[in-house]
Amino acid sequence: MDVKRTRSPRAPGVDADEDKKRAAAAEWRGAVRPQMVLVGFLITLPILVFVFGGRWGSFPTSSSSATSAPSVGGRHVVPGGVTTKQKTEAPKNVTARPTATTSLSQDRLLGGLLSAAFEESSCQSRYKSSLYRKKSPFPPSPYLVKKLRKYEAYHKKCGPGTKRYRKAIEQLRAGRNVDGAECKYVVWFPCNGLGNRMLTIASTFLYALLSDRVLLMHVAPEQEGLFCEPFPGSSWVLPGDFPHNNPQSLHIGAPESYVNMLKNSVVRNDDPGAVQASSLPPYVYLHVEQFQLKLSDNVFCDEDQLVLNKFNWMILKSDSYFAPALFMTPMYEKELEKMFPKKESVFHHLGRYLFHPTNKVWGIVSRYYEAYLARVDEKIGFQIRIFPEKPIKFENMYDQLMRCIREQRLLPELGSAEPTNTTTDAGKVKAVLIASLYSGYYEKIRGMYYENPTKTGEIVAVYQPSHEEQQQYTSNEHNQKALAEIYLLSYCDKIAMSAWSTFGYVAYSFAGVKPWILLRPDWNKERSEVACVRSTSVEPCLHSPPILGCRAKRDVDVAAVKPYVRHCEDVGFGLKLFDS
Repeated sequence: MDVKRTRSPRAPGVDADEDKKRAAAAEWRGAVRPQMVLVGFLITLPILVFVFGGRWGSFPTSSSSATSAPSVGGRHVVPGGVTTKQKTEAPKNVTARPTATTSLSQDRLLGGLLSAAFEESSCQSRYKSSLYRKKSPFPPSPYLVKKLRKYEAYHKKCGPGTKRYRKAIEQLRAGRNVDGAECKYVVWFPCNGLGNRMLTIASTFLYALLSDRVLLMHVAPEQEGLFCEPFPGSSWVLPGDFPHNNPQSLHIGAPESYVNMLKNSVVRNDDPGAVQASSLPPYVYLHVEQFQLKLSDNVFCDEDQLVLNKFNWMILKSDSYFAPALFMTPMYEKELEKMFPKKESVFHHLGRYLFHPTNKVWGIVSRYYEAYLARVDEKIGFQIRIFPEKPIKFENMYDQLMRCIREQRLLPELGSAEPTNTTTDAGKVKAVLIASLYSGYYEKIRGMYYENPTKTGEIVAVYQPSHEEQQQYTSNEHNQKALAEIYLLSYCDKIAMSAWSTFGYVAYSFAGVKPWILLRPDWNKERSEVACVRSTSVEPCLHSPPILGCRAKRDVDVAAVKPYVRHCEDVGFGLKLFDS
């Protein structure tokens, strides 16, 4: 029922007096209103600073606020691990903390690793992603920084759209390999999943730096829109009219492959100095893909490199992190020593220099991080990968993960009741980020800490951005989520990962942390006796090293003769770089 307010009738003769009073009051209010507003503002300002000060230290993110749950893979997860479709609310027993990024490194250029020549808005991750990580333990060498600036100028001079590139393409179409070419190129073609691709792109770029070539990348549809351009003023994307743009023709038996050219006497490597560039075919194919767990021979020997350097165009296809093999090529050792005084920093530097998620992918990363990971005391990442050639039952893999967690004390122990004695860790929040195709590990670990308190009084919140059930190499959407999760995993303070996983290699190398590796069981066993081991290095593993005896044709154990090379913890015959 509506109630209407009515004015009381005024007594006769009162109107004039009342009008004078109202006019005087209005004049008084108008005269002092600005001063009153100013005084009120000054009084409330300290209150506003107190209430909102904890949020002002963080850098801007996308339009989604930290309190709205991101939907990575269509799954909403609130602190504490509860799956919901409702608006996220912070748990009542978790104290809001300032954004963690405010205390971390503010070095946007990564010690000179990155160029300052880019417009920030075109690729926000380039200068912001490092703000989510702790300061790198490996400052780049001045020589590497100088080498990168020199390469950028070379790429701009010879890259797509330039006169020099058009001239080189004309010579390639004409079937000519000329002497004294001003620009030389290595064209990378993809193979296998995203982790493999990122490792091989970085290896190919290192090879381009060493052999004075311009790196161009064939971008397949499933890889479109993942990465920003890394070189200022130019592009690393191979133009679509490249005359040899057919990935199906690139295989180990291709007649253009260097190994087959040697077998068919198209080229000779017994006297590299006598080989004239004009006598060579217009391009050479370098097959650096795993073949029966061995990389192709006749690639990492000096005499072969001297011949390969005379080809103006090289097409390369690989699924391996072959950077360690370049360190074992004698003619490149001194240059690599100057570029990387710390051997285990190779992918850490090259990966952070090359790979910057596009704004679309970065939006996924930044929203998720700000919502769930920015205000915790410690972040622990678990990456679980089950390979089809060595399937492991869920129960066995989960048991191995829990053994690793207990033995290495990665998470606080469970208690039977709420802790009565206050500890120094009480109230601290640990966030567990799980990267896996399957949701089972998340459900069990979340349930464990949801239903039980910890002995120390710490709070454990468990998150999983997505669970795709199976890897989809050719799905662009799948690769966007995979890249986002690689970056989220790389922001963790501690990482435990599955053996052989290139996804995990990329994440921990970005982070610059030595992971715990969950070892594979022996081929004839269902369980691994050792749960996990700590990596000696932040470098990825080269699963399939080549025969390095070169002309002697003998298999040399490089780990026994090179002080900066060791066998990988997860792949016994693999090799990785490390610093003693």
